[in-house]
Amino acid sequence: MVLCATAASAQWQWLDKDGRKVYSDRAPPADIPDKNVLQQPGNRSKAMAVAIAPSASAASAAKAGIKLADVDKELADKKKAADDAEGARVKAVEERIATIKQDNCNRAKQAKVQLDTPIRLTRVNEKGEKEMLDTAARDAEARRIQSIIASDCG
Repeated sequence: MVLCATAASAQWQWLDKDGRKVYSDRAPPADIPDKNVLQQPGNRSKAMAVAIAPSASAASAAKAGIKLADVDKELADKKKAADDAEGARVKAVEERIATIKQDNCNRAKQAKVQLDTPIRLTRVNEKGEKEMLDTAARDAEARRIQSIIASDCG
């Protein structure tokens, strides 16, 4: 009874060196040839596993009379095209970031020139009213602009 329960719960079945059937929940040792494996996990027989084993692209390629090397070349070409597309996308993002940084740099330099002049500067506060920049506010704005220049013009 125990033998039947063990055999029923086993996922692997193979013939050992002496031709005896072995049931196990583990894969057979490496010295057992594939032809001696009778059953694999999922209750598939060896014949069923061999029928399922070829990939869909290899099976469809065999039906169409295409060599496996042609399928591999096609996959390599698709991978190369995908890699090229990813590289182009990354390059476009980097160019966009560089353009934005250059624009920020130009604006910061213009603002610095304006702050360096002795004329009185005003800004609009959150209420929409104009207010004059005092020395402390002017210095704070100069520091902020200098940090933008340092980060984007570098």
